[in-house]
Amino acid sequence: MSSLTDNLESALHKHNLDLRDWRELLQRLLDYGVLCRDDSQVEAELYDRFERVESLVDEYLALIGLRFHHDTRFQFVRLIPPGARVPGVEDESDEPFNGGYRTRLTQAEIALVLILRAEYDKAVREGLIDENGCATLSLEAVALASKNLLQRNLPENLAERRQLFRRLRQLRLIHYAHEADLEQSDSWIKVRPLIVNLVNNDWLENLKQDIEAVPAAGQDDEKEPVGPSIFPGG
Repeated sequence: MSSLTDNLESALHKHNLDLRDWRELLQRLLDYGVLCRDDSQVEAELYDRFERVESLVDEYLALIGLRFHHDTRFQFVRLIPPGARVPGVEDESDEPFNGGYRTRLTQAEIALVLILRAEYDKAVREGLIDENGCATLSLEAVALASKNLLQRNLPENLAERRQLFRRLRQLRLIHYAHEADLEQSDSWIKVRPLIVNLVNNDWLENLKQDIEAVPAAGQDDEKEPVGPSIFPGG
């Protein structure tokens, strides 16, 4: 063990890092499943650290059967569970996977993902994407799209609405500054380009089938996970 540690310390030293820096980076990545540079100052520092030792991280994760997708344009890193299929990333194995690196979305979360992906695609077509690849949407526009596309309303209960949007923020699919903003229809959220990387067309079709197969929002079964698996968030 000491030999492995010594080799790692030596490799890290070349990048002016130590084991504490390494542990902090790996623990965050494994815990959250994603690093997004524009999310916070902490993630910006960890993302920059990741770029310095990307090859070392790749070697380490390969030992435990994990891969990652690194988008240098929009500056995010997302773990890829074994057997998962990601747009633009070649599969290395067809082995089945039943572990905890995936989580299932509730019906309400599935519906919101569908809406946000549709609205993101619309923003791309209209050229309304910022330099970070994000689309800015008002909550009013999201609520209207939900009603028009899925005949569903966003949760009227504020606690449920906060929980719904918080879940997608944990997955780094969206960003907003304060939860209090979710109380106002004229508030704005940003939809990140990760939503395209994570939610491809086949996955969208599966989501639509799940939505059609269960009752509308507000039913008791809303509390149970019903959708296809998705990569982990925070």
